[in-house]
Amino acid sequence: MTKPMPEVAPEKTEDRLIIDASQKYYKVLNQEIRLAVSNGAHAIELRNVNGQRYLADGINKRVKIHIHGTPGNNVGAFMDGPELYVHGNSQEQVGNTMNSGKIVVFGNASDVVGYGMRGGKIFIKGDAGYRVGIHMKQYKSSVPVVIVGGTTGDFLGEYMAGGILIVLGLTADGDEFVGDYVGTGMHGGVIYVRGEPVPAHRLGKEPARVELTEKDNALLAKLLKEYSTELSLDFDKIMSKPFFKYTPQSHRPYGNMYANQP
Repeated sequence: MTKPMPEVAPEKTEDRLIIDASQKYYKVLNQEIRLAVSNGAHAIELRNVNGQRYLADGINKRVKIHIHGTPGNNVGAFMDGPELYVHGNSQEQVGNTMNSGKIVVFGNASDVVGYGMRGGKIFIKGDAGYRVGIHMKQYKSSVPVVIVGGTTGDFLGEYMAGGILIVLGLTADGDEFVGDYVGTGMHGGVIYVRGEPVPAHRLGKEPARVELTEKDNALLAKLLKEYSTELSLDFDKIMSKPFFKYTPQSHRPYGNMYANQP
């Protein structure tokens, strides 16, 4: 059984609190983060992060947290307000069931980005793994957004019930940069793919390609301007290729599997 590392007093600078995560047990590190937030810290910098999981989970304060290294799974899960900047890659389930705030990953992210996400934004500069946006949902003005700059694996938008997924393919060698079964079980929300239409053999049965409207174009421009600014990317280059839109054909694709109600 891994023993918690002894606590080390964090270094404080004029504008941010610096916490060295080297060899630090994840529970100890999370306790230090929560204590700093409860004591009023507005900006925190975590250095030498190496696989510690659950970072910033459940925090409901407006605080900026810069993570240097590779956080473990569930970074930003259930969070409601913070802004996280991951200066590297990230492991599974970034932003699991997050309510609001922003997560910016300057590298790649692993599987299940934005699982059950209910609000806020996740910006990935590089590639992401399988099941990006699974079970995303929205309510009234709370509309979650996930933007992946590179490629995604299979089951993009699986069982998606709401929200916005955008895949740019900036790191792709060819035209196909999404996996198979795109939108399988999708019954809400919207998926935008840049460059080329998703090949028919990669689409699930539930989504259908529809024409973009002026409202779609304005929304994409607004979101991608923010995305490109956060990640220091060329906005004009991103917008130089067309986008293709996919929405569910039915909001109740599995209705025939249930008994009819009186």
